[in-house]
Amino acid sequence: MADSYNKVKEYLNQLNYSVIGENESEGMLIIDNENEGIKNMVLVVDDPIIIMEQMIFKVKGDDVNMYKTLLQKNQDILHGAFVLNQAGDTVIFRDTLQSENIDLNELAGSLNSLSLLMSEFAGQIIKFSA
Repeated sequence: MADSYNKVKEYLNQLNYSVIGENESEGMLIIDNENEGIKNMVLVVDDPIIIMEQMIFKVKGDDVNMYKTLLQKNQDILHGAFVLNQAGDTVIFRDTLQSENIDLNELAGSLNSLSLLMSEFAGQIIKFSA
């Protein structure tokens, strides 16, 4: 796991993401790049996968239209998807990658997917979270 962890950390550095927290023994990195709309994203390097999660907003109630819109938006997302956390009270962006073959372009693609999503869908997210 140490090799994959260090490789991901180096790629994040090359992509200008700040590592604001980490626990190498658990394979966890917390990253920021506010210019790209990413704040406190958690990456867990747990061979053979890398799990990426970014909290998007707290759910304010059971709004069928909101859930329907999020599921429809999932079809447009290049990498990753909107998901609910286990408690069902938070919408998260989540993606998983294979750690064995991870390269800079693949990691960048997943991170860019979230950045693009946040720029295109920000207005709707603000409405859902208000």
